[in-house]
Amino acid sequence: MIDQYLQLFRDLPAFLDGFILDHGKWVYALLFAIIFAETGLVIMPFLPGDSLLFTVGAIAARGSMNVWTISITLVIAGVLGDAVNYHIGKYLGPRIFRGEATTGFARLINRKHLDRAHEFFEKYGGKAVILGRFVPIVRTFVPFVAGAGAMNYARFGVYNVSGAILWVGVCVGAGWYFGNIEWVKKNFEAVVIGIIIVSLIPLGVEYINQRLAARKVVTPAAGDPRSP
Repeated sequence: MIDQYLQLFRDLPAFLDGFILDHGKWVYALLFAIIFAETGLVIMPFLPGDSLLFTVGAIAARGSMNVWTISITLVIAGVLGDAVNYHIGKYLGPRIFRGEATTGFARLINRKHLDRAHEFFEKYGGKAVILGRFVPIVRTFVPFVAGAGAMNYARFGVYNVSGAILWVGVCVGAGWYFGNIEWVKKNFEAVVIGIIIVSLIPLGVEYINQRLAARKVVTPAAGDPRSP
């Protein structure tokens, strides 16, 4: 499965180039749909995000797409996706956390990923909506958790728009400036893997911190006279 996932990213530039050649400006609609689904449908955290935006920036730098048009398109997709996800979470989230919703759409939601996003949201509050944009999986679940927790929608909207602009700007901008460097083109797969690893660092750090905190829990020593 991992090989298939990497194959998707390895072929992404060629796929998009071919799609543009065959369908022209419909590529904007395709990319809108992918980002909207990844951010708006809580059951699709596996769709490409950061790496896709990087690739889009690299292709736009060659003139195949207008960088401003695609950037605005992707920002809108990200904002609308998070908004939809928020409302799904507001309706379905409380029932899932109470264990009342276990069938249908709710059954497709990965509870482990949902719990991690909940912890991320509890730690960072509203800023998690912005920070979560840069963390795979978390970015798909944070809006859902925000809705489930009844976060003020106007406040959520500010973080949502700000996060989408920052996320698209950074990732597409990085692709625009670095994606067509000869070394990057020759080692695109390695660069994509690097992007994925870097974006997963926050989750890894959080996991290690939790493990260390668990080990610090004091338990009575075997020879401790206070032991029962």
